[in-house]
Amino acid sequence: MTKTIILYHGLLKGLLAVVAAAGLFYPCCVAAQSSARRTPAKAVIQIWLWGGPSNLDTFDPKPEAGNDYCGPFKTPIETNVKGIYINELLPMLAKQADKYSLIRSMTHGVNAHETASYMMQTGHDSSERLVYPSIGAVVSLFKGYDHGYQGMIPPYIILTTSLGRFSEVGFLGPRYRPFVTGGDPSRTPFAVEGIVAEGITEQQQKDRRQLLDQLDLLGKAMPGNANFKQFNQCQDNAYNLILGDARKLFDLSQESNELRDRYGRNWFGQSCLMARRLVESGVPFVAINYNGWDTHKQHFEAMRRKLPELDRGLATLLQDLSDKDLLDSTIVLCGGEFGRTPKVQWEEPWNGGRNHYGKCFSAFVAGGGFKGGRVVGASDARGEGVVERPVYPQDLIGSIYELLGIDPDGALPNPLGLVIKVMPSSGNGKGVGRLKEIME
Repeated sequence: MTKTIILYHGLLKGLLAVVAAAGLFYPCCVAAQSSARRTPAKAVIQIWLWGGPSNLDTFDPKPEAGNDYCGPFKTPIETNVKGIYINELLPMLAKQADKYSLIRSMTHGVNAHETASYMMQTGHDSSERLVYPSIGAVVSLFKGYDHGYQGMIPPYIILTTSLGRFSEVGFLGPRYRPFVTGGDPSRTPFAVEGIVAEGITEQQQKDRRQLLDQLDLLGKAMPGNANFKQFNQCQDNAYNLILGDARKLFDLSQESNELRDRYGRNWFGQSCLMARRLVESGVPFVAINYNGWDTHKQHFEAMRRKLPELDRGLATLLQDLSDKDLLDSTIVLCGGEFGRTPKVQWEEPWNGGRNHYGKCFSAFVAGGGFKGGRVVGASDARGEGVVERPVYPQDLIGSIYELLGIDPDGALPNPLGLVIKVMPSSGNGKGVGRLKEIME
């Protein structure tokens, strides 16, 4: 009996966690206001390069700066858009530059992970009195359950670990928090926390449900109790997740082996494929937390591993979205919290490392109303500073909101009843403002 009770408690806890993340056990708590502007963008896939990628070693190569800056990456390749060059280890992305734009003048000047992540995820300065929600939480607010989203999968998904070091939801509260999947999409099965239990068959899940029903003597004795009815509805929703269409959605074996190979049979490649499946099913915001870019030591060795993965996964995602007529309605955002020091630290103990650098870095945008084949801004000859068209976090995020039909200057609900805007003033008096030059 003790073993049965433990089984009951463990399964029930997992089920309720998923349902709570989906917002199915919470009443509607805010009345969001969004722009009436017509827009093609319905979803966002954010590829978060946690740790901060080097602009010189990705989308803003500087071979002429010399070995102390470019290291071994001395031969950038031209893309299919004349005049745009990127790192030599990104050949697949080079063939699709007509689908994306590069921002080479991102800046905020912050070199700490926590503060920089907060700024790049919210568009707000950390010195403000409120803790603002991330892009995903804001999209969940304006495009989620309060505005017609009816999916069983929560509207804000993170593959596969929390973005970390800041509160993704800020002051909006638990209804808008992300559902963090856990697991590894490159493994079979993809064990999504609370939905797919590794080593547990569908029949075993059904048997467990039957056992729980047999144990529910109190519920059977009080069939008209309103609280029990609500609990039963929550439990039914949870089981629909683990035994219904949600389980199939996370089953990557339903995709062809050829397509899975194209994405790359690794964590990142299969996460990109999973993100495409999620937005195809109607999920409005999916983030991929791609770790491993905080390269203080042996940076170039790490890049020889990471860049080919990024190249294959991201390039295949763009092509796959395009083939399925999803790219025009899906924004793809790729970047980290900052860049890395342009000058290489060759000395011990770094052995060719790069440190944190928020003064000048790059970002990548595609789809959903962003034009392709463009470059925004410019850095100096060594990639150390912005010399043309500075772009601040609020400029980039505000542009994304506009393309989604969310008014960046509109009101953002908050528990204190304060009159605050979704985004601070465009450019904050320092930059040019939103990315109108690459917005359709």
